[in-house]
Amino acid sequence: MRILIVEDEQALALLISDRLKKERYTVDISNDGEEGLYNALSGIYDLIILDIMLPRVDGIEILKELRKEDHDVKVIMLTAKAELDDRLLGFANGANDYVPKPFHIDELIARVNAQLNISRAVDETLKYGDLVLNYPSSEIGSDISGESIGVNNKEFQLLEFLMKNPDRILSREIIYDRIWGMESDASSNNLEAYMSFVRKKLKLIGSNVSIKTVRNMGYKLVKEE
Repeated sequence: MRILIVEDEQALALLISDRLKKERYTVDISNDGEEGLYNALSGIYDLIILDIMLPRVDGIEILKELRKEDHDVKVIMLTAKAELDDRLLGFANGANDYVPKPFHIDELIARVNAQLNISRAVDETLKYGDLVLNYPSSEIGSDISGESIGVNNKEFQLLEFLMKNPDRILSREIIYDRIWGMESDASSNNLEAYMSFVRKKLKLIGSNVSIKTVRNMGYKLVKEE
């Protein structure tokens, strides 16, 4: 899942980003409101952590624009303002949650997980067909063969996205934006390379799940009957 942090305190933004990445989220950072608004409206994020006090465009204006454009992305407001009126203003404009500074990083992570309906203690695996994606061990396994193999971070994110959208054609652009997003060092060959890596690992564990290439359209995760 992909998260955008819109926060002008760079050290704090990096602290939050590093912690979220340990939770296997893909994270992007915008350090001012203008850039934050542009990225927020891209539609590629599952959740946005949004400061209210930002240069150029404030967080409330970003939130208003998101809801005006009918974006239903989850938004957690993050701000030094703790007055009731400010909280009510955020909720009135479509905020999903509100965390005043200073805060404990574990509390913020818990609120992020709650908004995304994630409970690692209860739901530690994702399944499709015989394929099992294991969050704690970073492995994929087959319920049929009993075999399992480790996957790296990008392979994990790619499989998670495909498994949450089974039997659906996903364009290269959608997948690329979802997994790599604003990463400037990502090349156009990355997606094809990781598809190849994941396909080989699916074969190694003997899974009946495979990734099909749909010509001129994209990719689709399917299971053999």
